[in-house]
Amino acid sequence: MRLLFLGDIVGRAGRTVVCDALPGLINRYSLDFVVINGENAAGGFGITETIVNDLIDAGADCVTLGNHAFDQKEALVFIERQDRLVRPLNYPKGTPGKGAALLKAKSGADVLVVNAMGRVFMTELDCPFRAIDAELTACALKRGADAILIDFHAEATSEKQAMGLFLDGRVSVVVGTHTHTPTADGRVLPGGTAYLSDAGMCGDYNSVLGMEADEPINRFLTRIPRGRYEPAPGPGTISGFAVNIDDKTGLAVKSGPLRLGPHLEPATPEFWVDG
Repeated sequence: MRLLFLGDIVGRAGRTVVCDALPGLINRYSLDFVVINGENAAGGFGITETIVNDLIDAGADCVTLGNHAFDQKEALVFIERQDRLVRPLNYPKGTPGKGAALLKAKSGADVLVVNAMGRVFMTELDCPFRAIDAELTACALKRGADAILIDFHAEATSEKQAMGLFLDGRVSVVVGTHTHTPTADGRVLPGGTAYLSDAGMCGDYNSVLGMEADEPINRFLTRIPRGRYEPAPGPGTISGFAVNIDDKTGLAVKSGPLRLGPHLEPATPEFWVDG
């Protein structure tokens, strides 16, 4: 199975580059399953139902969220009817939506997608380790699902690394989101789980985390807000994580970064290169 995970979409620049490029990527590389983090897709804060549908129409099989899941208040309603939209699993009981989804890949395989949020330097939620452990007890690799991807939306690299090793051999992929900066530590862990601390963002990298630079710089200099954070409007770059998963074991065989667009050094996993 060929699985592609795309990092946090930020604003119109991120939406445009993903929706324009994703159909071609799916065809060119014969992708079986695509997951996108969309929590910053609506003006940099949250997501709307129209955007969810646009991403699914472009080829996304699942859209994950994070700490901005409900910044657009309409999400409190439409998340209940969107089977392919997943918010953090460890939100308090009674939060609208769901933290995991079992979905069909193009190959017919059952893929479990789980979204969880870290607690270090972030809002305290239920323990993500215990929440994911309980989910995997209910739907284990090769017993309940043919492949399992965890989107761990967290700030601290240490917490992400701990999660990767905690789940090594039990899931296909653990990929971090939230920092909007792609890391260079992508690899297959000893137990067979593909791991990356952060997939980065899909958006304009000539920015501060996808936002126009003037206001963030002003706040660092003065500590006084002068305006709103606005998504940077320049051409977007796609940043993500590509993984080959063994159909028999559900574990990763190869992994590598995918970066396409300006401002970052392009990267295509060599095992996906044509020819």
